[in-house]
Parts: sequence; C-alpha cells; structure tokens
Amino acid sequence: MIPSVREGAGEPGHDRVDSQDTEDALEGAPVPERRLAMRAHSGKALAWLIVILALSVSLRIGAAFFLGNTVGELPGTADQLSYHALALRLLGGKGFSFGEPWWPATRAEAPTAHWSFLYTVFLSGLYALAGSAPLVARLVQAIVVGLVQPLLALRLGIDAFGKRAGVIAAALTAVYAYFIYYAPVLMTESFYICAVLGSLALAIWIAGRGKARDSGTRLTRATLGLGLGLSLVTAVLLRQVYLLFVPFLVAWIIFARRGRRSGGALLAPVLLSLAVLGATIAPITAFNTARFGTPVLLNTNAGFAFFWANHPIHGYQFNPILPTDLASYGDLIPAELSELNEAELDRELLRRGMQFVLDDPLRYASLSVTRVPAYFMFWPSPESSLVSNLARMASFGLLWPLMLFGLLSAFIGSGRQTDGLASPAGLLALFVLVYSSIHLLTWALVRYRLPVDAVLLVFAGAGVDLLARKWIQWRAGRRPAGVDRAASVEMGT
Repeated sequence: MIPSVREGAGEPGHDRVDSQDTEDALEGAPVPERRLAMRAHSGKALAWLIVILALSVSLRIGAAFFLGNTVGELPGTADQLSYHALALRLLGGKGFSFGEPWWPATRAEAPTAHWSFLYTVFLSGLYALAGSAPLVARLVQAIVVGLVQPLLALRLGIDAFGKRAGVIAAALTAVYAYFIYYAPVLMTESFYICAVLGSLALAIWIAGRGKARDSGTRLTRATLGLGLGLSLVTAVLLRQVYLLFVPFLVAWIIFARRGRRSGGALLAPVLLSLAVLGATIAPITAFNTARFGTPVLLNTNAGFAFFWANHPIHGYQFNPILPTDLASYGDLIPAELSELNEAELDRELLRRGMQFVLDDPLRYASLSVTRVPAYFMFWPSPESSLVSNLARMASFGLLWPLMLFGLLSAFIGSGRQTDGLASPAGLLALFVLVYSSIHLLTWALVRYRLPVDAVLLVFAGAGVDLLARKWIQWRAGRRPAGVDRAASVEMGT
C-alpha cells in the first residue's frame, strides 16, 4: 500500500505509517510470520541507524584530525581564532577580554561581549581538563555533534513525515559536507544547530503533534517545558539571533494546539520554558551592565552587523565579503566613535544602520533582495577557495533540489504530506521562512544559512521517501500482483 502523504504527518497514528505498510504487505500471512517480519523490519531500521551514526561520527572525527591541533584561519572559520584566544584568557584568569586590540573594535584588556559566553566557557573548560589542546576540543565536538544532530533529524523526520523519512534525513545529515566541515571547528555553529533542532522537536511534542501526542503527567509536562527552556537558552547563548524566532515558536505551539482540551497542559510547559530563558538572560544582562555601564541584553554584535550590512559602500548590491581593495570593515567605523566602549559602539552603530535604512528605503530593499544569492549560493565561485567550493557543491549544491521538492510536496498538490501550518512540517517551514528572512533583512552569508539547511534536510528526507514510494507504486503497476507483494515484503514496505 502507498499511504497518502497526509497519513504521515500530524494525524493520529502517523508514527506507525511504516509498520502499517509492512502489515499491509503481509496481509493474509500467518500471525507468527507477521510478527517475525515486523521484528525484522524494526531490526533493519535499528541497524541502519547504527551505521548512520557510526558514519557520521567517523567523518567528523576525520575532519577533526584534518584540522589538527592548531587553530588557523580556513574559509569561514575565522571566528575560531577569537574563541581560542578568549578561552585561553578566561582560563588564565583574565576574564572575557583580549590582551591586544581585537576584531571588530575591542581595545586591549577591555571587556568584550561580542562573542558567545557559553561557548567560551565550554572551550575554556575543555582546555582546563585536557590542556590547551584544540584537537581534544575538536574531537569532543565531532563525537557529540556526530551523534546528536542525526538523531534530532531522525526525530523531526519521524514526527513530520514518518520513520523512513526520518532515517533518510538522518543519513543525509550524517554525510552533509558543510556539517562535517564545521563539526570540529572551534565555533558555535554545530552546537547552535543542535540546539535549534532540539527546540523545534520539543515544541512539536508540547503542541501534541509529535509521537508522544499527549503531555500526560505533570512531571512529563515539566520535563518538556524544562527541556524546551534549556534548548532555547543554549541556542540563544550561542547566537542571540534565535531570540527573534522565539515569539514565532511560542505562537506556533498555541496555534497548533488550538481547539484541543487541556489548555493548562499547553500553558504550563510554555511558561516554564520562557521562565528558564528569562532567568538565564537576566543575570547575563546584569553582568554586562556592570562591565560596560550600559544595559546589554546578551552580546554586542547586532549593531556591528546591521551597520556593515547596510552601509552605503555597498551601493544597491550587497557584498557578503567586502573586497580588500575596497575597504576593511574596521575602516567603515567612523573615527569619532573610537572613544566609545564596545557596548556603546554597538548601540551607536545600530542607530546609524537604521538611519541608513530610513535615508534610502529603496536601497535597503535592493540590498535585501541582492542578499538572496549570497544566502542561497549553491554554485562554485572563482572568488571562493577550493575547500569552500567543494563543501558547497557536496552539500547544498547536490541536495537543494530534493530539499525544495520535499518542501513543496509537503504543502502543495493532491498528495500533500501535512495538514498545514499546524503540523510538524508547518513549524519546520515556518522556521525556514522566518530565519531566512531575518538574515536577508540584515546580513546574509552561506554560514548563517546552515541551521536552515539542517531543517531542509528533513524535507529532503521526505522528498526521497516520496519518490521511492512513487517508484514502488509505478513498478507495482507493471508487475504481477504476487511478484509485487513478494518484493514489497522483501523491502519491508
């Protein structure tokens, strides 16, 4: 049987679609044979998952050894120089500061909040345990992310489209070149992506749209709320831009739960997660305020980014990386602002960046539109290094058609796979739209798109699964019924 795509997401029993297909293929067989076949089907799925996780970890460990025990500047990894230096300073008792003038405009020995506090503490802690050996940190990241990210892709795929789509999404995540490349890099990327995926998965469960459809006991509701809160905290402390998506996440949970009973079952975990988030941000804000003498919510980087991304030097065409013969980013900061501390400078640059928009809205609109190619770039470029071109072509360059096909087929056509925005796939699509819009309206780089890639791989898994189902259906129409049933049983479909 080829189940309708609606059967695979957001409907009661969707988590049993794959086993139901196997039962249908075995219709008429003796009960003992059915049970044996079902066990074999589950065993094969587990075996595939073990292979996927082993491959994922192995590839990332290989990348860690390739990067080695030194911290250099490879394409798209300049930030690891800052995190390495900052972690060593923190370990040496110097606090969050640099011993020399540092990017983007931080004076020597002055406090900085430009970089993630959470990741700096994590890296410093590893250095304290194993010595200042970057390779150890790379290996820890490679193993943790190599296991966690495919499992989260599996979870989202199962909740949105069914078991087979989830396994395919996990496999694609395991071999995605960008994720292999960034997993051992001493930057926030990989952990941030995992935190984002975790928050989406927990939101689906809280909304009652996952495999565990009812939140059940108070302990379970508390666990889900605490889990969502911790995942939001992790994501926001690694990259504060995720704060902008949190209201959309909460709104989706409420929307997806509409018309259902047990309003308290929804409200309690959501409020708990927001309380955890607020309780974490508040002391960091107080810490920053004491250091800079002015309120700073989390980090001092939004103003820099918005100012540079919309500076008149771009004209009407956005340059994701300014050519060295044109100007450096530091040169664009007005000299009269040099006496401001980092927090004051960030706030002033944000004000001036907003003024750029107000002075010429048409130019801002043009910049936002021309950020699209920089954000969704999938083709090789002569301006990129060999490593960048290979990573791009071996990941997004190969898979974007499947990502797009899976995304469109989930919502369009007679065989659509969801019940709309309230489905798990609806939340994933909402994240892709909102998160991409945030960067298109501010600063767009391929690296900033990676969390979106992680979610789109779930749609790619659904797309591959749908194509496989159609292929089996096409073959079934060309073969005798008995032969087709035997083939279906053999394939576990």
